[in-house]
Amino acid sequence: MKSRLIATLKVGAAASALLLGLAAPAFAEGVAPAAAAVQSTGQAPQGVSVPPLGFTKRVLANGLEVYSARDADTSNVTVQVWYKVGSKDDPAGRSGFAHLFEHLMFKSTTNLPPETFDRLTEDVGGSNNAFTADDTTAYFETVPANHLERMLFAEADRMGSLVVDEPTFVAERDVVKEEYRQRILANPYGRLFGLFVPETIYQDSPYRRPGIGSIEELEASSLEDVRRFHATYYRPDAAYLIVAGNFDQAQLDRWVDQYFGPLKNPTTPIPTNNVVEPEPTGPRNVTYYAPNVPLPAAVVAWPTVKYADADRAALTVLDGILSTGESSRLYRSLVYDKQIAAQIGSTPDFSQQAGNLSALAIMAQGHTAEEGIAALNEEIGKLRDTPVSAAELAEAKNEIVANTLRSRETVDDRATALGFSLINTGSAAAADEEVAQIQAVTVADIQRVARKYLTPQRQSTITFLAADDQNPASVQKMNVDAPVKVADLAPAGPPAVLLPEAERKPLPQPGAEVAPVTPTVADFRLDNGLRVLVAPTDGVPLVSARLSFDAGSSDDPTGKAGVAAMTAALLTQGTKTRTAPEIATQIEQLGASIGASAGVDFSNVYANAPSNAFPATVALMADLVKNPTFAGEELERQQAQTLDGLRVALSQPASIAGMTVGRVIYGDAPYGATITQQTVPAITTADVAAFHAARYRPSDATLVFSGDITPAAARALAQQAFGDWRPAGAAPAAATNPAGQPLAPRIVVVNQPGAGQAAVVAAVRGVSRTDADFFPLTVGNTLLGGGFSSRLNQEIRIKRGLSYGASSSLGARADEGLFTASTQTKNETADEVADLILAEIAKLGTETPTQADLAPRRATLIGGFGRSLETVDGLGALVANLALYDLPMSDLADYAGRVRAVTPEQVEAAFAEHLPVNRASLVIVGDGSKFLDDLRAKHPNLEVIEAGALNLNSGSLK
Repeated sequence: MKSRLIATLKVGAAASALLLGLAAPAFAEGVAPAAAAVQSTGQAPQGVSVPPLGFTKRVLANGLEVYSARDADTSNVTVQVWYKVGSKDDPAGRSGFAHLFEHLMFKSTTNLPPETFDRLTEDVGGSNNAFTADDTTAYFETVPANHLERMLFAEADRMGSLVVDEPTFVAERDVVKEEYRQRILANPYGRLFGLFVPETIYQDSPYRRPGIGSIEELEASSLEDVRRFHATYYRPDAAYLIVAGNFDQAQLDRWVDQYFGPLKNPTTPIPTNNVVEPEPTGPRNVTYYAPNVPLPAAVVAWPTVKYADADRAALTVLDGILSTGESSRLYRSLVYDKQIAAQIGSTPDFSQQAGNLSALAIMAQGHTAEEGIAALNEEIGKLRDTPVSAAELAEAKNEIVANTLRSRETVDDRATALGFSLINTGSAAAADEEVAQIQAVTVADIQRVARKYLTPQRQSTITFLAADDQNPASVQKMNVDAPVKVADLAPAGPPAVLLPEAERKPLPQPGAEVAPVTPTVADFRLDNGLRVLVAPTDGVPLVSARLSFDAGSSDDPTGKAGVAAMTAALLTQGTKTRTAPEIATQIEQLGASIGASAGVDFSNVYANAPSNAFPATVALMADLVKNPTFAGEELERQQAQTLDGLRVALSQPASIAGMTVGRVIYGDAPYGATITQQTVPAITTADVAAFHAARYRPSDATLVFSGDITPAAARALAQQAFGDWRPAGAAPAAATNPAGQPLAPRIVVVNQPGAGQAAVVAAVRGVSRTDADFFPLTVGNTLLGGGFSSRLNQEIRIKRGLSYGASSSLGARADEGLFTASTQTKNETADEVADLILAEIAKLGTETPTQADLAPRRATLIGGFGRSLETVDGLGALVANLALYDLPMSDLADYAGRVRAVTPEQVEAAFAEHLPVNRASLVIVGDGSKFLDDLRAKHPNLEVIEAGALNLNSGSLK
């Protein structure tokens, strides 16, 4: 985004965490339907409807299709342009070209200097991004509604007059190479999902090539290719313009006519690209190898149907039965019952020309990919051989309908749903028809499509293993032919250039501001001391609940890091009246999402459900909190999954750096502790039960309701669900000084031979959330590393192309927090990037920023805050965060004013006092053979620790 939307296999929450190298969270995820009367037994509710998207259509004389939908309840507007060109249209020998081009579209036009899109969006509190998929490249901005005209001007200008010069082209190509290294090479499963799965499934389709391309073919592209690509595909008759939000329809129509109406189409036609994927002639079995693969993986896959096919709905529901949630067949069989897989997942991937369904298993430690393949095949065979139950069918439909509701919560969500429908079907109505199509799927349909498409003769079977001396790393397939050739592209014509400032068309001025509204928060307590906060909103019929406790990983017993996390994980794994499978089934029947997690200072239990299913969802949530059993066999399952997650985490540079930096800053203090392969097995059911009894107490908890609920209804619901809750044990002594004493800065290199990239993190002991300098530091941190326009991203990505992105985090906590500035880069430039990060941190404490520096950063913060208010989960998180730190609810309405009041002098003084660069530590994880000599010359006192010898149980790391 300014990157690519990479299609990945759908996995459960714990699975996605595993693939990212994180310990599996406590999370039973559901999705779905509808509600009339909701029973506390968890029976499926009936009657939830997904409101229609409500867009109107007009077509300009040049062929541009314009869709618009007004929503007066928001202060924002989204502008999206979806082009009918994606990675399938990459010319032969130029894989990754559409994605590279997407990056270049953010540069210059004849009237707009480079990076203007960030000035027009981030700098006024908005956002912008883009993605490249198989069949489309989409660009989207969300801005305050009074900036709509400016965005229309800018989108029309880059459609008609993009400017790309050689230095810009080379720099952005380097950025894409870093993205390739980060997504494909540094991730242990990046090669599998990004390269090998598509090239194995498809025979002739251009979908078999990776959308991100290859380093070699990116190098082969030229500036002339770029100009010809723009001339060929970026044209009014090959685009959809979508506008949604708070605007006047007549004024919008005039602006669209003014800015887009004059654009012309080239005389050359768009190259033909309509490959019909042949039917498989037999099964395929392939084994691939890659470096640093911690656990073997198995994938089975079949070609299915294109997006517009009538069987898509049945295959989508089949996929829900197969792998959505902890009651799904793959999870129950491979993860829960047999315990042979660390995680499972699947996806029904439908595109314009073809589609596929893939199922995966990442194996548990000690189990083979062959076991995974056999188990996957067994479950697929059951779908072919035996009709699914009516209950399973209803549950899967519920999940899909509720997820559809959640995916349309904001104006940009709804515009995106329309865009995908238009690209894949050409019909706006198709998006609104999907729910009815899902509801019409029958038991017989599931078995029919399983027998038709998921057969052994049509199957591709992929085994993914760690490379070694006998089995070197598999190589990406190169020189893959494609329907479009470079010769097919339209002539570039004279190159566009940025006009002298006096000759440029002036940007329109913003209109009158539309102010966001913060809800009034009701605040009361139950007799047992539970604080209840209610933030009602208008919008889609969804409600969120968050129950927060003053207990986190800093409260873990000494030597048993992970007790807080394991306690949260086990809440969804059994109560006095429900088993773990029953809980998972009831969550998904309700169309709800319920989970729990533990942070450093606090733990949270959270739920989200359609309004009519919400009472039953809260009743279930209360049972999980009040009556967990912490069964020994469930603890063993969670321990095994967590250990597998750690094995993946310890194969990735960024994850290793994230775990290491806490020890570097806090040493052996509670804030420095992290879950390790030694602490997890040491946790007992007694530890977890004691933690819950002592720290999950109503008097120390806050329950936040947000969304489609009134304060009166919330009070009644809270009383019914939690009014009888009493503490199970004595209150623990309050923790003191979890950050410990300040430590001397360190330079630590964790050497990981063969790492695909280096992770670079600079860290400083920071401040508490209640520190008087929180807002100056927040504004300064946003200037440093918050957003695409931040100083770190400007220096590292935009100017030098050394990274896919660089950012920073203030990391405020209850005690002194963890400030970090980080990025990933190729190993050879790790030392250079470290210097750049440290220099930018130093600058904030020694040089006063200007008002011009801070104004856009303030807008970025305020805009992001405003967008959070527009989702029920985002609003609930903001309210809960204030409560956790004992801050007044008035801070919700005061946030924008507090940010605006920060002065440049306050930013410099705050950074000089709290985050001086001479107190910064540095952690670099990567292939040290490529940067250690240069780094040691600058930092002779650096410590080098081999990845295999890293001891995260000790502050010394040794």
